[in-house]
Amino acid sequence: EVPFRSEAYGIAAVARGKELRLTLSALDAAAPAQELVFRFGMSGSFRLCPAAELPRHAHLRFLTRERPPRALCFVDPRRFGCWRLGPGWQADRGPCVLSEYQAFRENVLQNLDDRAFDKPICEVLLNQKYFNGIGNYLRAEILYRLKIPPFEKARTVLEALKEQERKKKDPSLTLSKKVKLRQESPDLLELCHTVPMEVIVAEKQLSDPENSDNYAAFKNWLQCYSVPGMSSLHDHSGRTIWFQGEPGPMAPKGEFPTPRKKSPQLKADPEAPSPEVTPRASKQRRRAAANSLKSEEEEEREEEADVPRKGRVRGRREVTPAAALPEPEVPLRRSRRTSARRGKGESGFG
Repeated sequence: EVPFRSEAYGIAAVARGKELRLTLSALDAAAPAQELVFRFGMSGSFRLCPAAELPRHAHLRFLTRERPPRALCFVDPRRFGCWRLGPGWQADRGPCVLSEYQAFRENVLQNLDDRAFDKPICEVLLNQKYFNGIGNYLRAEILYRLKIPPFEKARTVLEALKEQERKKKDPSLTLSKKVKLRQESPDLLELCHTVPMEVIVAEKQLSDPENSDNYAAFKNWLQCYSVPGMSSLHDHSGRTIWFQGEPGPMAPKGEFPTPRKKSPQLKADPEAPSPEVTPRASKQRRRAAANSLKSEEEEEREEEADVPRKGRVRGRREVTPAAALPEPEVPLRRSRRTSARRGKGESGFG
């Protein structure tokens, strides 16, 4: 529940990493403001629509005073998102890679003695204490552009940036040469800022799943993540990393890179007779459609888990992702005869 009541109020928003803070301010200055901090999960978003035509899964709604009214809705079909009351960001999140770039950079380079950097670079890039805002598809794109093996030790990769940074700050270089040097040889921390910015400043909201054209443009923008021809492995936390070439010296033992192949596009025969649709055939079709969903949906769900998952077995092999829309569970029916047998102490199957 959001304990805020007002006849008229305004809404302001500010983002930081993977979080967004809304401030509800009553037009009556005497009334206290209410702040909420949102995390979006895999499918959460805000949508402005007519109040009479609310989308499904609109879990929180702010109504306008116009007639007819509109509603600003927090929509989350998969319920991975959440909000909490209060202005505070999560305490264990570092500076934002977009809005606090210099602080983000210093936070990483000044803490390389932290044991967190003993892990592979692909896993450290998901650590929101240092890389607040980087997720699964972004880490793949960043490492691919720099040709860095995902399972190279993070400290080894990042220690080299100190020397690069010293060269870029050489007082003998002119400003134009420094700018050119940065543009021609950006380092990993710079790409953590510029790569997500490419998506944000694009003319269209490329990652909008409701618009098929925009989503197609986003897919074309991807160079590595879930792209045919790239390889994938599960990291030590069970999340999938996409890459090209060798995985690196810290790859999980027993894991073998799985290349993604392009599935053949089969055209339907327009003169072929339509098969009779039986309940069993319909059920099989639903399962096939669910299994054919793109694996990136599962990966987006994984990237939202900021805390490493416990209880996972290291070195597990690649498995087919579970269907996104599981079939409803059908209760088992026991026959009266079986129940009677069990009542007499006999064994039987349900």
